[in-house]
Amino acid sequence: MAEILSPRPAATVITVRDGPNGYEILMLRRNLNSDFVGGAYVFPGGRVDEADAGPAAQRRTLGLSDEEASRRLSLESGGLAYYVACLRELFEEAGLLIACDEDGEPVQFRDDQSIHRFAASRREVNAGTLDFITMMERERLVLDLRGLEYVAHWVTPVGPPRRFDTRFFVALAPSSQVATHDAGETVADQWIRPVDALEAHARGDLEMIFPTIRNLEAIAHFRSSHDVLEYARSLIDVVRVEPRIVTRGGEVRILLAGDDGYED
Repeated sequence: MAEILSPRPAATVITVRDGPNGYEILMLRRNLNSDFVGGAYVFPGGRVDEADAGPAAQRRTLGLSDEEASRRLSLESGGLAYYVACLRELFEEAGLLIACDEDGEPVQFRDDQSIHRFAASRREVNAGTLDFITMMERERLVLDLRGLEYVAHWVTPVGPPRRFDTRFFVALAPSSQVATHDAGETVADQWIRPVDALEAHARGDLEMIFPTIRNLEAIAHFRSSHDVLEYARSLIDVVRVEPRIVTRGGEVRILLAGDDGYED
Protein backbone atom coordinates (compact mmCIF):
# COMPACT_ATOMS: atom_id res chain seq x y z
CA MET A 1 0.00 0.00 0.00
CA ALA A 2 1.32 3.44 -0.93
CA GLU A 3 2.26 5.77 1.90
CA ILE A 4 -0.31 8.49 2.62
CA LEU A 5 1.52 11.81 2.73
CA SER A 6 0.81 14.16 5.62
CA PRO A 7 -0.31 17.59 4.37
CA ARG A 8 2.07 20.49 4.91
CA PRO A 9 0.79 23.63 6.67
CA ALA A 10 0.17 26.44 4.17
CA ALA A 11 -1.52 29.83 3.96
CA THR A 12 -2.95 31.82 1.08
CA VAL A 13 -4.64 35.19 0.76
CA ILE A 14 -7.51 36.43 -1.38
CA THR A 15 -6.45 40.04 -1.91
CA VAL A 16 -9.32 42.36 -2.80
CA ARG A 17 -9.78 45.92 -4.01
CA ASP A 18 -12.71 47.94 -5.32
CA GLY A 19 -12.86 48.61 -9.06
CA PRO A 20 -15.11 50.69 -11.33
CA ASN A 21 -17.42 47.72 -12.02
CA GLY A 22 -17.27 45.95 -8.69
CA TYR A 23 -14.57 44.54 -6.47
CA GLU A 24 -11.61 42.65 -7.91
CA ILE A 25 -9.25 39.96 -6.66
CA LEU A 26 -5.56 39.48 -7.36
CA MET A 27 -4.64 36.31 -9.22
CA LEU A 28 -1.18 35.06 -10.13
CA ARG A 29 -0.30 32.53 -12.80
CA ARG A 30 2.11 29.87 -11.64
CA ASN A 31 5.16 29.11 -13.72
CA LEU A 32 4.39 26.53 -16.42
CA ASN A 33 7.45 24.54 -15.29
CA SER A 34 6.29 24.36 -11.69
CA ASP A 35 5.87 20.84 -10.31
CA PHE A 36 2.71 21.95 -8.51
CA VAL A 37 -0.28 23.21 -10.54
CA GLY A 38 1.97 24.72 -13.21
CA GLY A 39 0.15 27.25 -15.40
CA ALA A 40 -2.83 27.62 -13.05
CA TYR A 41 -4.08 30.96 -11.75
CA VAL A 42 -3.98 31.02 -7.96
CA PHE A 43 -4.10 33.37 -4.98
CA PRO A 44 -0.74 34.36 -3.46
CA GLY A 45 0.34 31.82 -0.87
CA GLY A 46 2.61 28.97 0.08
CA ARG A 47 4.02 26.83 2.87
CA VAL A 48 4.28 27.96 6.47
CA ASP A 49 8.01 28.15 7.19
CA GLU A 50 9.65 27.44 10.53
CA ALA A 51 10.70 31.10 10.81
CA ASP A 52 7.05 32.19 10.56
CA ALA A 53 6.46 30.67 13.98
CA GLY A 54 9.62 32.00 15.60
CA PRO A 55 9.77 34.64 18.34
CA ALA A 56 11.28 37.21 15.97
CA ALA A 57 8.29 36.89 13.65
CA GLN A 58 5.82 37.13 16.52
CA ARG A 59 7.44 40.37 17.68
CA ARG A 60 6.88 41.79 14.19
CA THR A 61 3.06 41.55 14.20
CA LEU A 62 0.31 43.93 15.20
CA GLY A 63 -3.30 43.19 16.09
CA LEU A 64 -3.27 39.50 17.01
CA SER A 65 -1.56 37.24 19.53
CA ASP A 66 -0.71 33.60 18.93
CA GLU A 67 -3.39 32.61 21.41
CA GLU A 68 -6.04 34.62 19.55
CA ALA A 69 -4.86 33.41 16.13
CA SER A 70 -4.79 29.77 17.28
CA ARG A 71 -8.28 30.02 18.72
CA ARG A 72 -9.53 31.49 15.42
CA LEU A 73 -7.98 28.59 13.47
CA SER A 74 -9.11 25.97 16.02
CA LEU A 75 -5.52 25.09 16.92
CA GLU A 76 -3.94 24.54 20.32
CA SER A 77 -1.03 26.82 19.38
CA GLY A 78 0.99 28.08 16.43
CA GLY A 79 -1.87 29.85 14.69
CA LEU A 80 -0.02 33.14 14.31
CA ALA A 81 2.49 31.49 11.96
CA TYR A 82 -0.25 31.07 9.34
CA TYR A 83 -1.00 34.80 9.43
CA VAL A 84 2.69 35.64 9.12
CA ALA A 85 3.17 33.17 6.26
CA CYS A 86 0.17 34.58 4.46
CA LEU A 87 1.54 38.14 4.39
CA ARG A 88 5.11 37.02 3.75
CA GLU A 89 4.01 35.09 0.68
CA LEU A 90 1.97 38.07 -0.51
CA PHE A 91 5.12 40.19 -0.43
CA GLU A 92 7.34 37.53 -2.03
CA GLU A 93 4.96 36.58 -4.83
CA ALA A 94 3.07 39.82 -5.48
CA GLY A 95 5.21 42.60 -3.99
CA LEU A 96 2.43 43.83 -1.67
CA LEU A 97 3.39 44.52 1.94
CA ILE A 98 0.54 44.82 4.44
CA ALA A 99 2.47 46.39 7.27
CA CYS A 100 2.84 49.53 9.31
CA ASP A 101 5.52 51.33 11.24
CA GLU A 102 5.87 51.02 14.97
CA ASP A 103 3.45 53.93 15.41
CA GLY A 104 0.74 52.07 13.48
CA GLU A 105 1.02 54.09 10.25
CA PRO A 106 0.54 51.96 7.08
CA VAL A 107 3.49 51.38 4.76
CA GLN A 108 3.20 53.49 1.61
CA PHE A 109 5.33 53.13 -1.50
CA ARG A 110 4.75 56.66 -2.76
CA ASP A 111 8.30 57.80 -3.56
CA ASP A 112 10.87 56.31 -5.92
CA GLN A 113 13.37 55.69 -3.13
CA SER A 114 11.05 53.46 -1.09
CA ILE A 115 9.75 51.71 -4.22
CA HIS A 116 13.27 50.78 -5.33
CA ARG A 117 14.42 49.87 -1.82
CA PHE A 118 11.58 47.45 -1.18
CA ALA A 119 11.85 46.02 -4.70
CA ALA A 120 15.52 45.28 -4.05
CA SER A 121 14.67 43.74 -0.67
CA ARG A 122 12.02 41.57 -2.29
CA ARG A 123 14.57 40.24 -4.80
CA GLU A 124 16.94 39.40 -1.93
CA VAL A 125 14.19 37.66 0.04
CA ASN A 126 13.18 35.59 -2.98
CA ALA A 127 16.83 34.75 -3.70
CA GLY A 128 17.29 33.54 -0.13
CA THR A 129 20.00 36.10 0.69
CA LEU A 130 17.75 38.10 3.05
CA ASP A 131 15.31 36.77 5.61
CA PHE A 132 11.86 38.36 5.45
CA ILE A 133 11.70 39.03 9.20
CA THR A 134 15.21 40.50 9.10
CA MET A 135 13.96 42.91 6.43
CA MET A 136 11.03 43.85 8.65
CA GLU A 137 13.38 44.48 11.58
CA ARG A 138 15.70 46.56 9.41
CA GLU A 139 12.80 48.68 8.20
CA ARG A 140 11.30 48.87 11.73
CA LEU A 141 7.98 47.56 10.45
CA VAL A 142 5.35 45.19 11.81
CA LEU A 143 2.91 43.03 9.86
CA ASP A 144 -0.56 44.52 10.18
CA LEU A 145 -2.96 41.66 10.99
CA ARG A 146 -5.85 43.92 11.96
CA GLY A 147 -7.58 43.60 8.59
CA LEU A 148 -6.66 40.00 7.77
CA GLU A 149 -9.71 37.74 8.00
CA TYR A 150 -9.82 33.93 8.05
CA VAL A 151 -12.29 32.59 5.48
CA ALA A 152 -11.65 28.94 4.49
CA HIS A 153 -9.72 25.75 5.29
CA TRP A 154 -8.88 23.25 2.55
CA VAL A 155 -6.80 20.07 2.66
CA THR A 156 -5.40 18.47 -0.49
CA PRO A 157 -7.01 15.05 -1.06
CA VAL A 158 -5.04 11.83 -0.77
CA GLY A 159 -3.38 10.98 -4.08
CA PRO A 160 -1.39 13.97 -5.40
CA PRO A 161 2.41 13.93 -4.85
CA ARG A 162 2.13 17.06 -2.69
CA ARG A 163 -0.49 17.72 -0.04
CA PHE A 164 -1.21 20.96 1.77
CA ASP A 165 -3.31 21.87 4.80
CA THR A 166 -4.17 25.41 3.70
CA ARG A 167 -5.81 28.28 5.56
CA PHE A 168 -7.38 30.92 3.31
CA PHE A 169 -7.50 34.55 4.36
CA VAL A 170 -8.96 37.75 2.90
CA ALA A 171 -7.17 41.11 2.93
CA LEU A 172 -7.69 44.55 1.43
CA ALA A 173 -4.88 45.47 -0.96
CA PRO A 174 -2.71 48.43 0.14
CA SER A 175 -3.91 51.41 -1.88
CA SER A 176 -0.46 52.92 -2.46
CA GLN A 177 1.24 49.76 -3.74
CA VAL A 178 1.28 48.04 -7.13
CA ALA A 179 1.11 44.25 -7.37
CA THR A 180 3.67 42.55 -9.63
CA HIS A 181 4.40 38.84 -10.10
CA ASP A 182 7.86 37.66 -9.11
CA ALA A 183 8.83 36.34 -12.60
CA GLY A 184 9.96 33.11 -10.94
CA GLU A 185 7.28 31.06 -9.23
CA THR A 186 4.68 33.27 -10.88
CA VAL A 187 4.74 34.56 -14.48
CA ALA A 188 1.67 36.79 -14.73
CA ASP A 189 -0.66 38.79 -12.51
CA GLN A 190 -4.07 40.31 -12.99
CA TRP A 191 -6.87 41.96 -11.07
CA ILE A 192 -10.18 40.44 -12.07
CA ARG A 193 -13.72 40.27 -10.76
CA PRO A 194 -14.51 36.82 -9.33
CA VAL A 195 -17.48 36.40 -11.67
CA ASP A 196 -15.25 37.19 -14.67
CA ALA A 197 -12.61 34.72 -13.48
CA LEU A 198 -15.22 31.97 -13.17
CA GLU A 199 -16.60 32.73 -16.63
CA ALA A 200 -13.09 32.72 -18.11
CA HIS A 201 -12.44 29.35 -16.50
CA ALA A 202 -15.69 27.96 -17.91
CA ARG A 203 -14.58 29.05 -21.40
CA GLY A 204 -11.21 27.38 -20.91
CA ASP A 205 -9.32 30.68 -20.86
CA LEU A 206 -8.23 30.64 -17.21
CA GLU A 207 -6.91 27.46 -15.65
CA MET A 208 -7.78 27.12 -11.96
CA ILE A 209 -7.76 24.32 -9.43
CA PHE A 210 -10.79 23.13 -7.50
CA PRO A 211 -10.26 25.01 -4.19
CA THR A 212 -9.67 28.27 -6.07
CA ILE A 213 -12.90 27.82 -8.01
CA ARG A 214 -14.92 26.99 -4.91
CA ASN A 215 -13.57 29.94 -2.94
CA LEU A 216 -14.40 32.28 -5.83
CA GLU A 217 -17.91 30.86 -6.03
CA ALA A 218 -18.38 31.54 -2.32
CA ILE A 219 -17.69 35.27 -2.68
CA ALA A 220 -18.60 36.09 -6.30
CA HIS A 221 -22.03 37.49 -5.39
CA PHE A 222 -20.70 40.22 -3.11
CA ARG A 223 -20.68 43.79 -4.40
CA SER A 224 -17.67 45.30 -2.67
CA SER A 225 -14.43 44.52 -0.86
CA HIS A 226 -16.11 45.61 2.36
CA ASP A 227 -18.83 43.00 1.86
CA VAL A 228 -16.25 40.22 1.40
CA LEU A 229 -14.35 41.22 4.53
CA GLU A 230 -17.57 41.46 6.52
CA TYR A 231 -18.58 38.01 5.33
CA ALA A 232 -15.25 36.53 6.46
CA ARG A 233 -15.47 38.40 9.77
CA SER A 234 -18.93 37.00 10.42
CA LEU A 235 -17.89 33.36 10.12
CA ILE A 236 -18.02 31.67 13.51
CA ASP A 237 -16.77 28.23 12.49
CA VAL A 238 -14.74 27.67 9.34
CA VAL A 239 -15.34 24.14 8.10
CA ARG A 240 -12.35 21.95 7.20
CA VAL A 241 -12.82 20.77 3.60
CA GLU A 242 -10.94 17.69 2.38
CA PRO A 243 -12.10 16.53 -1.08
CA ARG A 244 -11.71 12.94 -2.20
CA ILE A 245 -10.73 11.80 -5.67
CA VAL A 246 -12.63 8.80 -7.03
CA THR A 247 -12.74 7.05 -10.38
CA ARG A 248 -16.05 5.70 -11.62
CA GLY A 249 -16.51 4.20 -15.05
CA GLY A 250 -13.17 5.60 -16.12
CA GLU A 251 -14.19 9.13 -15.07
CA VAL A 252 -12.28 10.95 -12.33
CA ARG A 253 -14.50 12.88 -9.94
CA ILE A 254 -13.86 15.13 -6.96
CA LEU A 255 -16.25 14.53 -4.06
CA LEU A 256 -16.94 16.68 -1.03
CA ALA A 257 -18.40 15.64 2.31
CA GLY A 258 -22.08 14.91 1.80
CA ASP A 259 -21.67 13.81 -1.83
CA ASP A 260 -22.79 10.29 -2.72
CA GLY A 261 -19.84 7.92 -2.32
CA TYR A 262 -17.65 10.27 -0.26
CA GLU A 263 -17.63 7.98 2.78
CA ASP A 264 -16.77 4.96 0.62
